[in-house]
Amino acid sequence: MAMTECSVCHSRFTATASKTVSKAYDRHRSDISSKSRALNILLVVGDCILVGLQPILVYMSKVDGSFKFSPISVNFLTEATKVLFAIMMLSFQARRQKVGEKSLLSISTFVEAARNNALLAVPALLYAINNYLKFIMQLYFNPATVKMLSNLKVLVIAVLLKIIMRRRFSIIQWEALALLLIGISVNQLRSLPEGTTALGLPVATGAYLYTLIFVTVPSLASVFNEYALKSQFETSIYLQNLFLYGYGAIFNFLGIIGTAILKGPSSFNILQGHSRATMLLIFNNAAQGILSSFFFKYADTILKKYSSTVATIFTGIASAALFGHTLTINFILGISIVFISMHQFFSPLSKVKDEPKNGSLEMIDSQNNQRSKDASFINMAARANEDASHRVEPDEKTPLLPI
Repeated sequence: MAMTECSVCHSRFTATASKTVSKAYDRHRSDISSKSRALNILLVVGDCILVGLQPILVYMSKVDGSFKFSPISVNFLTEATKVLFAIMMLSFQARRQKVGEKSLLSISTFVEAARNNALLAVPALLYAINNYLKFIMQLYFNPATVKMLSNLKVLVIAVLLKIIMRRRFSIIQWEALALLLIGISVNQLRSLPEGTTALGLPVATGAYLYTLIFVTVPSLASVFNEYALKSQFETSIYLQNLFLYGYGAIFNFLGIIGTAILKGPSSFNILQGHSRATMLLIFNNAAQGILSSFFFKYADTILKKYSSTVATIFTGIASAALFGHTLTINFILGISIVFISMHQFFSPLSKVKDEPKNGSLEMIDSQNNQRSKDASFINMAARANEDASHRVEPDEKTPLLPI
């Protein structure tokens, strides 16, 4: 093991090598500036607006309680839109490169980046599945409830972050996540329509089955996406997005081909049944996906999911105003508990304190010993100074012992 010397007391101790995502990301994380804080605020505000609008636009896209278009076609058009955006931003970034820098548009750069970012195919596949589930969930729940259920992902994501990325959470933060789960459960009470069925299953059984998949799949996608983006932190985010969205477009196109094989060639028309609401939905989903990539690379997955809870208020109020959905007492209580959880999780008091690891106790003891030695030296110097300046009285000259 490598030995490290303390810069304060010059004592030597064993240094433990902790596994990190990437050195480039560690340097970025240590440089906390006002610009990064402003970026986080903009990400949260933008995410609240876009995520809040998404279930409403999906609800507006339904005709007589069902979709007249193929949800896979919406997902494919969304990924295609994001690919075009990534190409535009990559070209713009390439024009602003300095002389001597490696070109972002060269074939060698593209091939090397594609090889290093092959892991992005995993979240792309999971997102393709999840984007289809978003439409299925709308058949069971109203928009506000769908947003509340999606917040269940936070608890699953926290467990996955601890396992995959070795992220630590304090007891207070785990309690905050449990409180979040309680708030979501309170809002979910009596949210299922009674007496209806779907796909041959009782609606309650089908809804809870889809909820389980709806929570697990995107949680895996988010954690793998954050790990893939941060592990190759030096790669341009627009180049990484080009691969991520390109994989997503391929998977959704394969889904369209599979649907055409099962339902006939007529279902291959990806524009069939679309309306203004679906076009707005496509642009909203594209903007939301682009914003999420900035969250995963420069911020945090937990922050991304918690910011989505704020969008629940917007979704609930907007769905009540536009569609006449009632804001029940369960919804109000659930939202209150969620915000208490959010405040508790991000409170400075809940932050994980760094614990002494191998060799750290030795360094701390050395520092304490050095401080005690310094204190003793100061006390000795003070007593010597006091003796030198002490005035001797006549009776003090009398010997203590008889001569």
